[in-house]
Amino acid sequence: MLQVCLNGGRGPGDSAAVPMSPAAMAQEAARAVAAGAADVHVHPKTPCGGDTLSPRVLAETLTAIRAAVDVPVGVTTGAWAEPDPVRRVERVRAWTVLPDHASVNWHEPGAEELAAALLDRGVGVEAGLWSGTEGPARFLRSPLASRVLRILAEVTDPDPATAGTTALDLLAALGSAPAVPILLHGEDGGAWPLVRLARRLGLSTRIGLEDTLLLPDGSPASSNAQLVAAAFPA
Repeated sequence: MLQVCLNGGRGPGDSAAVPMSPAAMAQEAARAVAAGAADVHVHPKTPCGGDTLSPRVLAETLTAIRAAVDVPVGVTTGAWAEPDPVRRVERVRAWTVLPDHASVNWHEPGAEELAAALLDRGVGVEAGLWSGTEGPARFLRSPLASRVLRILAEVTDPDPATAGTTALDLLAALGSAPAVPILLHGEDGGAWPLVRLARRLGLSTRIGLEDTLLLPDGSPASSNAQLVAAAFPA
């Protein structure tokens, strides 16, 4: 399975191709799905361009994307979108339109309570387990570990020469995890090496303007669809 990550924390200052409005996200999602993506991950944005868990913004974003695609759509719940763990859970409980899934970064304060709130609402949980953090160890101790939709094995090493080794170390650390699907991905210089590694290992992966602004040959990507197409070489 290839997931497209439409925007992440990036904005127009990073690339004019990064979608910021619900309409732009929907358009990018439709083109990426047509290029081969089977799942969408998106960061809903405030008018000022910040990530948000606002029920209103989330509803507008999900409604627009679902009108354009017929695949699962997930959102971030990163602490940068709402730093207060209690407020983060309150936001999730106030959502009026629900995503199919939401990523929860297990190293962040309040992750388990947040995941429980999502599960209570019937939202699938992607367990974001970042390399170089306590997230993997905390997840392995969690009573919710067997209930997540998938593990996001998130390699934060951007060096293309070492990202693969970091990824294998992370996967080894998850050897005792429950038998749930794993999606492996990297960022910046590590993005394309880990797409290739995930394919070799038979794991799901993701690509999009959140993870990299560049095509495999180092040239700037003009869209998420272009990145998705590059992940399916002939």
